[in-house]
Amino acid sequence: MIDKNDLLKKLPKMDELILDERIAKAIADYGRNATLEALRTSIDKVRAGILSGIHKEPDAVQIIEDALKLAKTNSRMNLRKVINATGTILHTNLGRARLSESACKAVCEIAKNYSNLEYNVEEGRRGERYDAVSELLRELTGAEDSLVVNNNAAAVLLALSALAKDKRVIVSRGEQVEIGGMFRVPEIMNQSGSILVEVGCTNKTHYADYEAVLDENSVLLKVHTSNYKIIGFTEEVPLKELVELGKKYETPVIYDLGSGSFIDFSLYGIQGEPTVKKVAADGADVITFSGDKLLGGPQAGIILGSKKYIDIMKKHPLTRAFRIDKMTIAALEATLREYLEEDRAIKNIPVLNQITADMAELHDKAKRLFEKVEKAGSNADMTITEDKATIGGGSMPGQFIDTYCVEIKPYNLSVNDMESRLRKLDVPIIARIANDALILDVLTVDEADFEYIARSIYEVIS
Repeated sequence: MIDKNDLLKKLPKMDELILDERIAKAIADYGRNATLEALRTSIDKVRAGILSGIHKEPDAVQIIEDALKLAKTNSRMNLRKVINATGTILHTNLGRARLSESACKAVCEIAKNYSNLEYNVEEGRRGERYDAVSELLRELTGAEDSLVVNNNAAAVLLALSALAKDKRVIVSRGEQVEIGGMFRVPEIMNQSGSILVEVGCTNKTHYADYEAVLDENSVLLKVHTSNYKIIGFTEEVPLKELVELGKKYETPVIYDLGSGSFIDFSLYGIQGEPTVKKVAADGADVITFSGDKLLGGPQAGIILGSKKYIDIMKKHPLTRAFRIDKMTIAALEATLREYLEEDRAIKNIPVLNQITADMAELHDKAKRLFEKVEKAGSNADMTITEDKATIGGGSMPGQFIDTYCVEIKPYNLSVNDMESRLRKLDVPIIARIANDALILDVLTVDEADFEYIARSIYEVIS
């Protein structure tokens, strides 16, 4: 019988282990404290194993390997890259819109340097942080003025707090949406200090319904149902008619557009999403929408409209609480500049590029992924299948995009195990399961990640 004390005496010492060149490299990569703590943990694990009778002979090589893995895991960023193979373009859980290369470059440049964030270089005095994007927004949308806050919920709350506190906000019953995370329009109204007045029914609201309750102490609110659709026996009042009603009673009209598109997607076979420019032309006094959905930029709440109302909002205390930082402004400006030429925007902004993707190109892309996985040596049945992708992010409900996928059915483990193992990699591969197969939708996968995907699948299912 092996004496435990003898085995404990054979445990390598820390001062011996740190002489190993791999440990020296780990200290350079992860830091001395983190590496040594990983080594101690690895040694303690073996010591506990000896005492419990699990381990027999201490293995210095294995202790070092375990320590290196632990040091790498502990140093890994909590927020990190994942590969989105789900086919949902604006996947809220996976960060919604991916930024364009120009936006990423702009963020990096501003983040590592001082900037003219609130400094007017020409006049040598304090400036406004919104100046970087205000002229671009006017040019692209035709709106008189603009303000940008940290998300669209904040934009709606600010608009209502500044323009409708202690006033009656008239909104259709069919437009009292929940925008996700149990944030609901009525609750935002309550927080703003305004008074909710419901009109019409869930499926039908008429012009007369609004006019019957409208007075000088009212604000008209229209909410674009961007994350759901009511179909069948329905009717709503067009924005233009609400604007006319607002002018008649001298009351502002606020339109919560939700996603906010600068591209007419009907030209690409996707219906039902009004452009921001069209909404501005219809005359809404205030328009709010997100920056990280169909716009394809950073998380932001963009407010457009009459300068009179924008000025009131700029002076409201919530504006400072909701203001965006320099990196968001940099990313938003770079994104907006892409839209100065629509063709360039579609080519360079990932969200637009994916929504308008060509099926023939997607099929070729799926073939290239298939071939790489096959070449790596996959122990699975694989096919290329035609499928439907979604836009996601609460945008364009019921709209689907044609796509191609690589469908994998592993031989030696369950598809659920395969999905789990891919999800737990250093760079997680997030896929979906359907028809007892793992589905990799190439629409949302960068071709630069194909080699990693192929290698990872080989390692997982071999």
